[in-house]
Order: sequence, then structure tokens, then C-alpha cells
Amino acid sequence: MLYYHPIYSALALPKKHRFPISKYHTLYQRLNTCKFAQHIEQPEQKITRDALLLCHDSNYVDAFLAGTLSDKAIKRMGFPWSEQLVERTLISLGGSLAAAEFALQHGVGANLSGGYHHAHREFGSGFCIFNDWAVVAATLVAQQRAEKVLIFDCDVHQGDGTATLVSDRDDIITCSIHCESNFPRVKPHSDLDFALPVGTEDKQYLETVQEAITLATRIHQPDIILYNAGADIYRGDELGHFNISLKGVYNRDSIIIEHALTHHIPLAIALGGGYQRDIDHLIDVHQQTFLALLDNPAIMI
Repeated sequence: MLYYHPIYSALALPKKHRFPISKYHTLYQRLNTCKFAQHIEQPEQKITRDALLLCHDSNYVDAFLAGTLSDKAIKRMGFPWSEQLVERTLISLGGSLAAAEFALQHGVGANLSGGYHHAHREFGSGFCIFNDWAVVAATLVAQQRAEKVLIFDCDVHQGDGTATLVSDRDDIITCSIHCESNFPRVKPHSDLDFALPVGTEDKQYLETVQEAITLATRIHQPDIILYNAGADIYRGDELGHFNISLKGVYNRDSIIIEHALTHHIPLAIALGGGYQRDIDHLIDVHQQTFLALLDNPAIMI
């Protein structure tokens, strides 16, 4: 099942804002014309305050919800505060939780949003307000639906917020494959970090992905994989720095999907980053994840 809500792209942003907010609706339209049309639902529930507090500071959570964040905090977050932003954030995290719950029951689920890995305990950063996969992982463990969760992050930017939020836990494992010379400047240690150089091409990248997913699952034996399928590894991404082809993006996602299915590990997917001003070209990249799902014979769609 894929989870999408119109509010994902309904956020009003200033002209020339760097975040490509329309990409979620455009991807939904693209997927709605193929075999996925009967498998897209709206999240039924928003994430709760109690769930957010499993990872985030109560003062920060309440200030965001009430609209009392400082100007500095809002600037660091990357979005102007609005009631619409609050609603979008809570629904989007609800979509990530729904995708994980569906994956636990049926094998694979996806949220057409999410991957907010730069959100820290007491502040948002890099267009990330609350860290959806960290919150989802902590929720699944707290509800005893999983004993160990692997957050597998293939966004081109290191998941710094995720690394810090769960650094003291051995039931939530973090693995990040990212560009060593890119945002964020300070990269706290994940459980497993694979930092690759600027200009990395398909062969090295895909070998690293295969090594990382094999190592992470062999050592940690997770009950579910929460996957950040960032499109910003693509060579045409304006905030990327890798030299990965469109086929390379497809092959990366095929590796992750095939590994999870072969080893009978539930897989939940979040969209992650992607920054091209040409939205149609950006959607071509994000769509590779779903083409990889369609092409896997073990998935009946």
C-alpha cells in the first residue's frame, strides 16, 4: 500500500523557495495512472504528540504545534511556520507510520512523503521538522510490534538527526550511505556510515549499497527496515554531488527491495530528498523506486 495526502503538496511557500513542494502531488498523479492506482490511500491518522515525545523534546514539540518557535528556529527549520505546516507535518508522519504498519502485516508499504532525517531532538533542520523514521521506529518498539528496527538511509545527505536521536539505543539501528562532502557539515556517527566521495558513480555506489544492506541485516537481524529512498543521489540533482544514473537509482532500489523480500524482512519506504527545479525530471527519479516495486515478481500489484 502507498500512502498519500493532498496536503503533502498543499503547503503555501514563498516564491522561489528552494523546496520542491509540488513533487508529491506530481508523483501521485504519475503513479495514479499505472498499476498503483488501486493501491494508494490517505493516512487515516495523524501522528500523536505522545509519539513525537518518544524522540523529540516536549518544549520543541509544543512550540512548533503552538506557533511559538523563535525566528532562528524557524529559519533553521527551512519552512515558514503556519497552521497548514503543522497539519501537513502531523499527517505526513502519520503516513510514514501507516506505511510501516502495513509493511509489518503485508511485506511492503510506502509513504509518498517522509524521510525527514535532519530533524533533531530539540530543533528542525534542512526542511525536516520531526524525524519520521526515528519516531516510527520508537513507536513500533514501544508498542512491542518490533524488537529491532533498521533505519536504512540512502539519501545523499547523511541522516544526522536520526543518528543523534537514537544513538543511545540498541533496538534502533541506523545505517547511512551518503556523500562525504555535503550537508550536514557535522556528521554524527550512525551505527554504520558509508561516506562516499563527490562524483561517485553507479558501480561503486551499488556495490556499497549491497555491502551495507547485507552487513546491516546480517549483524542486527531487524524485524523491519525503514528505508529512506532519497532521489538526490541522481547526477542531475542540484544539491547532490554524486554521478548516479537513472538506471543506478532503479538498481539501488531493486537491491533493497529484493534483499528485504528474499530475507522476509518487512520494508517500509519513505520518499526522501530530491532537488531539481524541473519537477517532471525530478519525478522521473523518484518514480524509479516504484518501478522497482512493480518489476519485482514477488510483489503482487
